[in-house]
Amino acid sequence: MSERTYWATHGGHPPQTDLLTDRAMFKEAYAVIPRGTQRDIVTSFLPFWEGTRLWVLARPLTGFAETFSQYLMEVSPGGGSDKPEDDPDAEAVLFVMEGSLELTLGDEPGDDDVHTLNPGGYAFIAPGETWTVHNRGSEEARFMWVRKRYQKVAGIEKPESFVTNEQDVEPTPMPGTEGRWATSRFVDPADVRHDMHVTIVTFQPGGIIPFAETHVMEHGLYVLEGQAVYRLNEDWVEVQEGDFMWLRAFCPQACYAGGPKPFRYLLYKDVNRHAPLSLGGHAGR
Repeated sequence: MSERTYWATHGGHPPQTDLLTDRAMFKEAYAVIPRGTQRDIVTSFLPFWEGTRLWVLARPLTGFAETFSQYLMEVSPGGGSDKPEDDPDAEAVLFVMEGSLELTLGDEPGDDDVHTLNPGGYAFIAPGETWTVHNRGSEEARFMWVRKRYQKVAGIEKPESFVTNEQDVEPTPMPGTEGRWATSRFVDPADVRHDMHVTIVTFQPGGIIPFAETHVMEHGLYVLEGQAVYRLNEDWVEVQEGDFMWLRAFCPQACYAGGPKPFRYLLYKDVNRHAPLSLGGHAGR
């Protein structure tokens, strides 16, 4: 298995001599937020977090993401939070790209509930879970935080929290692709307790999505490695590691992987629930 790398922004500002021309796009069916837009001037801060800043890549907003939010987090040595989440219905995935994090799960955690997440570390945090996260190391830690309000279903138990690492998950090749297109899945797709999947999709150089996917799942895509030309609705857009894409439901999508390295991205999608029969997700008025 080839060595896996993860790209994360370090912020900063461009020089005054840089041109303004960029690849940033915000359209009705999709958005492209290039890594070059993730500068110091657009960072945010959160209550009850110390030594931490973040870039908000997606949030529920009219004409933008509807089902999730996604943050690129940067935690300084000694930083972190004993109260990271203020929504009791929120579930989350944390994915570490640089540095290390100490994640503690549970109200009365024992030794088995304290986890060290290194690059490639992946944690699913169940809705209502008590958790803390800190950077106990000597270098900054950077990780992706995907949040979704869990959709409860009567008679279906909520899923449990778990911790793993991408290195321990064998990618599943897409049929008929000879391994050129594969997905690392961290939960069983048929487990209907889960209403979101956060996976890692890998294309070998030259690999393609050979048709325009058009489906109900909303997507957030953060490019971990490599580059590609991506079909977004009617447009072909060049993307590279560090870029983020949002795709609304039914936005046609496909890609050609280019460059010398694999093209890999962290993918969010909403799954396994009825489509609400009114705007806003209510059964009626």
